[in-house]
Amino acid sequence: MKKLIIAGMVVLMMACQSDKQAFHFDEVTYSSRETVFKLFAPADAACYVVVGKDSVKMKLRKDSIWTATLKGDHKGEQYQFVVNGQASPGVFAKAVTVNGEKGVIMDMKDTDPEGWTDDRHVLRPYQDNIVYELHHRDFSIAREEAKYPGKFLALTEPWAIDHLKSLGVNAIHILPSYDYGSVDETRLDEPQYNWGYDPVNYNVPEGGYSTDPYEPAVRIREFKQMVQALHKAGISVILDVVYNHTYDIEHSNFQKTYPDYYYRLSGNSGNSGESGKSYSNGSGCGNETASEKPMMRQFMIESVKHWINEYHIDGFRFDLMGCHDIETMNAIRKAVDEIDPSIFIYGEGWSAGQCALPTEQLGVKANILQMPRIAAFSDEIRDALRGPFDDDSKAGWLGSGIRIFKSSDLLGFKESMKFGIAGAIAHPQVDMDKVNYSKEPWANEPTQMMSYVSCHDDMCLFDRLKASLPGVSKDELIRLDLLAQTAVFTSQGVPFMLSGEELLRTKLGVHNSFESPDSINHLDWSNKTTYPKVFEYYKNLIAMRKNHPAFRLGSAELVRKHLEFLDTPEKIVAYRLKENAGNDSWRNITVILNAGRADTEITIPEGNYTIVCCDGVINEKGLGTLQGSKVIVDAQSALIIHE
Repeated sequence: MKKLIIAGMVVLMMACQSDKQAFHFDEVTYSSRETVFKLFAPADAACYVVVGKDSVKMKLRKDSIWTATLKGDHKGEQYQFVVNGQASPGVFAKAVTVNGEKGVIMDMKDTDPEGWTDDRHVLRPYQDNIVYELHHRDFSIAREEAKYPGKFLALTEPWAIDHLKSLGVNAIHILPSYDYGSVDETRLDEPQYNWGYDPVNYNVPEGGYSTDPYEPAVRIREFKQMVQALHKAGISVILDVVYNHTYDIEHSNFQKTYPDYYYRLSGNSGNSGESGKSYSNGSGCGNETASEKPMMRQFMIESVKHWINEYHIDGFRFDLMGCHDIETMNAIRKAVDEIDPSIFIYGEGWSAGQCALPTEQLGVKANILQMPRIAAFSDEIRDALRGPFDDDSKAGWLGSGIRIFKSSDLLGFKESMKFGIAGAIAHPQVDMDKVNYSKEPWANEPTQMMSYVSCHDDMCLFDRLKASLPGVSKDELIRLDLLAQTAVFTSQGVPFMLSGEELLRTKLGVHNSFESPDSINHLDWSNKTTYPKVFEYYKNLIAMRKNHPAFRLGSAELVRKHLEFLDTPEKIVAYRLKENAGNDSWRNITVILNAGRADTEITIPEGNYTIVCCDGVINEKGLGTLQGSKVIVDAQSALIIHE
């Protein structure tokens, strides 16, 4: 009993410390008796909070925290903080007016849909995630039966849930869904489009995806309804977060409350603001936030916790994670672990330009070893498969049967693919000297690597193949498309796909479609019937991964024990998952990927095999059998067999 009492006291003390830290930035705490306002702003500033027509002078506490308390019930009233004449809803508004110009005092319980208290996170071991990246508007705007095209609520509709469940993906990565600046919520009847990587209010859902941006509670309730519907379908929700920059500097809520605190200044390069100061531009968007500063770090931590606790978000994708310092990313991971360590965190292991901090302090891919249980995208396997990001005309290994490459290039493609198939860990059969971008393994565990071949900010896979292999028939492009995704979904990393790839998506060759119209970005749902074999292959490929733990071992030790690469010609990559890897029911699995235009015979370990994938068809029950140590692999396709 004594030990339990002591333990309880320790927990209480920790909770008090955590609450104290939460006031490093502005906060509005509502009750029917009073509303308490807190604001982080310079100690020498003049700070007011304006609620309706009333302007209340705030009082300075310690650590640059300003406070004001309004007695009475102010629910639903609008407010702004005014710091030295600059008005804003602050940096941590939880409800806002149209276009996010003012904050709104809200009892968040009033925004809960029916049954929300019973909603639960959908969490699983990291290696079991199958991530599907979508933009709200792309996914539903052209769907004929959509009742709420382009809205959060589209993902509550039966057609949407049925498609996702049929495909088999179990984690939806939604592009930025907080309040962003490039879409005017007062003109939603006019054509407007943006991906949303231009943050304004980080902790409020975007009004353009709601049915009524003028009513502050609607966007919040509809976002929760979306999460609730996906959770009921067994699908987790991953939020794309963009803490590395703001829409601009001069008009940002950060700058209006505490000028220059939240940004990195650069003495050498960057963009000059109105003050003439030079702001570092590692984001490529005109500014770069300073995650290493205590208040910005705490802001990021509390923001992530808010999305988890209030909206039941199951994971986070960090945009340009390479702009954030390692200590902050680890602090976020630690804070999330205190809620649930199964919540998945990954990000882009690079920046868009030179950051003000030294690279060794940043969350770039090479430093993932210092960031346990945080994953990064593998551009090694991506570019080895389809060609480099910066030149759409160049092909990768998928084009090796069509274009002429030097032998050294082909060896580089193969070794980079092997590195990705192994999950970016150290593997005795991967020659790091030949891997395209990394000369050292950067993952401690395969679950720290996101395996993919396309995403939103690039050509989709079909367009990339078409651009890099001009004149190739559609039949060949489809074969190579399926071959690419077979490499992704049989790798030991966490698989990730762009929405619509299962529909043979095209963006008409546009590489960077961040503000292209719907005619470029929409999903063409008619392709599901036009190319039924494409959807069927994706569906069966995903099901095979889910049904067979050998493809998702989740442990570097197990990967090194069970994954064995086979000697093959340059245009073929082959490997075995042996000895019932991960307690799989298939004793030995052999995966052979052939990018060549010719059917090719290769040598495999002698055995009696069942064929489950051949020439663009997957059937786990079997497509036939073969015996011996020789096998012929069809051109531009995968062969998967097992004993």
